[in-house]
Amino acid sequence: MMSDNIVLMNDIILAIISGIIGAVMGSFVGAQVWRLRARHVADDKNSGEPYDNAEYKKLKGLTSRGLKDDRSMCLSCREPLRWLDMIPVLSWAALRGKCRKCHAPIGRTEFLLELGLGAIFALSVLLWPGSLGEPLEIVKLVVWLAALIPLAINFVYDLRWMSLISYCNWAIIALGLLYAGVSVIQGGSDWLPALISVAISVGILGGLYGVLWVVSKGRWVGEGDIYLGAGLGLFMADWKLALVGLFLANLIGTIIVLPGMISGKLARKTQVPFGPLLIVGCLLSWFTGDLLIDWYQSLLIIG
Repeated sequence: MMSDNIVLMNDIILAIISGIIGAVMGSFVGAQVWRLRARHVADDKNSGEPYDNAEYKKLKGLTSRGLKDDRSMCLSCREPLRWLDMIPVLSWAALRGKCRKCHAPIGRTEFLLELGLGAIFALSVLLWPGSLGEPLEIVKLVVWLAALIPLAINFVYDLRWMSLISYCNWAIIALGLLYAGVSVIQGGSDWLPALISVAISVGILGGLYGVLWVVSKGRWVGEGDIYLGAGLGLFMADWKLALVGLFLANLIGTIIVLPGMISGKLARKTQVPFGPLLIVGCLLSWFTGDLLIDWYQSLLIIG
C-alpha cells in the first residue's frame, strides 16, 4: 500500500514538472507562430505576392533583427519583454492580458497555448498507457511530448491563416516514425501485425486525404493535410485509433460548421481549416480512443 502511494506521488510530481515544461513550450510556440507569420508576410512582399500592408508593418520588427538580438516584444509598442513578463500563465494573468508599457491587449492565444500545452503535457504523463519504468516507454513519452510542439504550431497557424507549416509536418512525421518504430519493436515476435496496423493507420489518416486532394485537385483539402494526417497516423500506431480520430475530427467539424450553415452565416463553399480538427480528433482518440472502442464493442455484444 505504501509503495503504491509512493508511485502515485512520483507520478503526480512528474506530471506537475511536465505541466510546467509544457507551459514553457506553449510560450515558445506562441512566439514562434508570430515569427513564422512575419517571415511569411515578408516573403510574400518580396516575391510580389498579395499581402496585407498593415500586417507587414506590425510584424516587420520580428524579421529585422538578427538571431543574437531576437527577443520577444510587444507587437504594439515594440518594447522588448522583460523576463517577469514571460513567465507562462502567471505573467499574463498578473498583467491582465496587457502590455506592461503601452497597456495594449495581449492576445488570448498565447495564454491558451501555455495553459493548453501545460495541461496536455501533464495529462500525457498521468494517463500514459505503458509503464514509465521501462526505457522504451520513456523514449515514446519524450517523442510524444516533442511532437506536441510542432502540432501546436500547426494548430494555431492553420486556424488563423488557413495554412500548415511544411517543416512542422516533416518534424511530426520524423518523430512519428521513431514513435511507431519503438511501438513495433515492443511487439516482439508479433512485430508484423503491429507494423501492418501502423501502415493502415497512416493510410487512413494520410492516404485518405491524399485521395481527396488528387480527386478535388486541391479544392477540398490542402496538400499539408496529407502530411499532417500521415504523421498523426504514425502516432496512432493502431488503425482502430486512427478511425476514431478521423471520426471525431469530422464530428467536431460538423458540430462547428452545421449551425453556421443553417443560419446562413457560412456558405457551402466556405473554407474550413481541417488541420486543427484533425489534431483535436487524434488527440482525443489518443487519450480516450481505447475507451470509446471498448464501449462501442460492448454495444455490439449487447445487440
